[in-house]
Amino acid sequence: MLHLRLITPAGQTEEVVRLIERTVGTTHLVVLPGTARDPVGDLVLCDVAREAGDELIAGLRRLGLEDTGSIAVEDIGLSLSRRAEEAEREAPGEGADAVLWEGLIEATHEESTLSVTYLAFITLATMIAACGVVLDNAILIVGAMAVGPEFGPLAGISAALVRRRPRLAWRSVLALLVGFAVAMALTSAFSLLMDATGLFSEDQLEGARPNTGFIYAPDWFSFVVAVLAGIAGILSLTSAKSGALVGVAISVTTVPAAANAAVALAYGDTSQTSGSSVQLLLNLLGIVLAGTVTLLAQKHFWERRRQRP
Repeated sequence: MLHLRLITPAGQTEEVVRLIERTVGTTHLVVLPGTARDPVGDLVLCDVAREAGDELIAGLRRLGLEDTGSIAVEDIGLSLSRRAEEAEREAPGEGADAVLWEGLIEATHEESTLSVTYLAFITLATMIAACGVVLDNAILIVGAMAVGPEFGPLAGISAALVRRRPRLAWRSVLALLVGFAVAMALTSAFSLLMDATGLFSEDQLEGARPNTGFIYAPDWFSFVVAVLAGIAGILSLTSAKSGALVGVAISVTTVPAAANAAVALAYGDTSQTSGSSVQLLLNLLGIVLAGTVTLLAQKHFWERRRQRP
């Protein structure tokens, strides 16, 4: 269930209440006239089944409530109510399959913002992966994958393409390009520093690396895994099962490929640099392509679901 907290101008409250009452899957409607102070208006509270949430939010936006008042939505962790159970049964489909498009856009917008924190995480992840590739340590590679924040901008690109949000698309692409450029540049400098202290060596990078050699040797399996991870990642975002994102993060080699390219570039190894770059591009392309197709499929599914009586 979702909980909606709405602030409505007094003259618009009845229209908002009628919309809520017409929407299948709503319950626990409360109207508190004149209680809102900023902005001034009435406070309207209600719960709605997740599978009916997108329809209700879209209706509220058509009424212009985001401009004249306020729309706040939050997940309900626990709701002990027979009426809530009835509302969920009345709503079409299953809550786990529902897509809250505005929630997805908001989440990807936040995750794809080019901030100091974002740059710090992607740089640290790339440096950790650099240690992993030089030491041929799979544990460090997995750790770097989990730390990397690059899935946010990738999901943002997919969401922007499906919802036709050019501003979100540009923000996501900018975060992705600048993030990897900064991370790889700093990791190259980090590699030279580690080499100067004797902790890194070119022999380690060029030697046999049975655990991490795949990073600079891309093949079709790399693309297939990226596609599967992209599907799983988008499903985890749209179904609010964020725990699955960790598994998605450690199944693709975006950050390790960037790290290997940065270290190889520092040592002048053009072969590993080009191979790692291709690996990186294959993973980015596979995730964006799979994410976009998954969102289009979900959109088509729910549009057909709404057309059913």
